[in-house]
Amino acid sequence: MAGPNRVFAAQLAGLTVFGPDGESIGKVRDVVVGLRVDRSPPRVLGLVVELITRRRIFVPMLRVTSIEASAVALATGSVNLRHFHQRPNEALIIGELLDAHVTLPDGGSAVVVDAGLEPTRTRDWLVLKLAVRQRTGRLGRRGPVQVLAWEKVSGLARAQIAEQPQGTQQLLAVFDGMRAVDVASALHELSTKRRFEVADAMDDERLADVIEELPEEDQKSLLRHLGEDRAADVLEAMNPDDAADLLAELDETDKDRLLELMEPEESAPVRRLLAYSFDTAGGLMTPEPIVLTPDATIAEALARVRNSDLTPALASMVFVCRPPSATPTGRYLGCVHFQRLLREPPSDLVAGMVDKDLSRLSPTATLSDVTRYFAAYNLVCAPVVDEGEHLLGAVTVDDVLDHLLPEDWRESGLPDTEVTEDPSTEDRSHA
Repeated sequence: MAGPNRVFAAQLAGLTVFGPDGESIGKVRDVVVGLRVDRSPPRVLGLVVELITRRRIFVPMLRVTSIEASAVALATGSVNLRHFHQRPNEALIIGELLDAHVTLPDGGSAVVVDAGLEPTRTRDWLVLKLAVRQRTGRLGRRGPVQVLAWEKVSGLARAQIAEQPQGTQQLLAVFDGMRAVDVASALHELSTKRRFEVADAMDDERLADVIEELPEEDQKSLLRHLGEDRAADVLEAMNPDDAADLLAELDETDKDRLLELMEPEESAPVRRLLAYSFDTAGGLMTPEPIVLTPDATIAEALARVRNSDLTPALASMVFVCRPPSATPTGRYLGCVHFQRLLREPPSDLVAGMVDKDLSRLSPTATLSDVTRYFAAYNLVCAPVVDEGEHLLGAVTVDDVLDHLLPEDWRESGLPDTEVTEDPSTEDRSHA
């Protein structure tokens, strides 16, 4: 096998996995090891690889031909697409071992920072080294990182890992460069205990982004765990349409209580969205599109479009309205497409290029009406305007897809009919 003699597990997270012909298969999300009853180094069984569909599969280490700084290569492009299920005597290095508390040879306490994987002559990989950080002093200051042999530390038996509370510093460091949707996928695969620990350690903004991408049951479970005050803070940080969707799934008592705890300016748009059925344009829309007055310049419009917090769909169109600019706005005048903005002088006014003829969606338009609208006009964003000519918000194509797909689409990944039956790709023996 080509590649380094030692690989640290945290460095593998997020690497692209390629087949022998250079085809991208997915990304590494974790490393599966088989824990032993004695203190012997555990065998590395394989990698948890996340496909583009967000399904996580198991790829045996025997299929890995090389590990480089930027990618992992497989000997074959044929992999078993069955969803990865962790077995009782297995552990996930990134999901479970990082930040675990261990005991050092001198009796001191430390936390696991990383795990070093090394190949043997028989093509097996073993976890021979652990990078640990000892806490020193009465104030629990962090000590230097030490790399010790696996057998020199204790506390990583299966039962001990499951029971002990863990820190989150190293796991959050792994998540730091990942998109919210990928972090959500990783959280979904963690145990409930570990998921709650990570959620507690995240700041409200990051947690809000992640919760928006989680399956509904995970969302509700986390919201209950956070407690009322923090749950309200996280809901404030979420996009109003996502917050409304989540609150709509709670019972009336919990929903009303959380709305009361939210700041009035944050809860107001959420309350407006909750007034519409979830399968109408009013229920699908976001109340925070890009709104400009007629005297705004193209340069101002482009500056608003560059906002990194906007989704590509929402940034594809700006809406021109009479004051006030906050939804529900003054009289809606029309929209300007992003491509049109790029073709005109920055000093020109947006009023001179408004598309007044594009049809608008009524807030009561059904999901099928909205779908036909996007198909007919080849758009990814559409205005929602009431009978009084006020812009209420905008529907984006991602919101439509979210409601057209099956309810469990975030969890199901590929359909079972596409599973490749190849028993040799599921080799997880512990011999």
